[in-house]
Amino acid sequence: VQLAESGGGLVQAGGSLRLSCSASTQTFSSRAMGWFRRAPGKGREFVAGIGWAGDTDYAASVKGRFDISRDNRKDMIYLQMNNLKPEDTAVYYCAASREAHVVRNAFNSWGPGTQVTVSS
Repeated sequence: VQLAESGGGLVQAGGSLRLSCSASTQTFSSRAMGWFRRAPGKGREFVAGIGWAGDTDYAASVKGRFDISRDNRKDMIYLQMNNLKPEDTAVYYCAASREAHVVRNAFNSWGPGTQVTVSS
């Protein structure tokens, strides 16, 4: 699976960004997809996931602010990030799962990442 993220950048606290991820795989529509992030000095953490049928899961820290979606016709997923906070600053990675529904430890393919920086 080849994944490529886009849409990162610099934004002020309270602002919004939309990340996109394109996937090159014939099995896109049958896989759960997700977003992870790695903040400076920290490990990679789960942000959001979406199953093949649209079921979603969010980390508690982003629930109510972030929205994950997918377009199975275009093999794309998106992460709409609203009310961004400085603690959201991280490299964000698109991920593909070996499962159809969201299982946080079942993601096994990763994109190169895109930087999101939120200034206070």
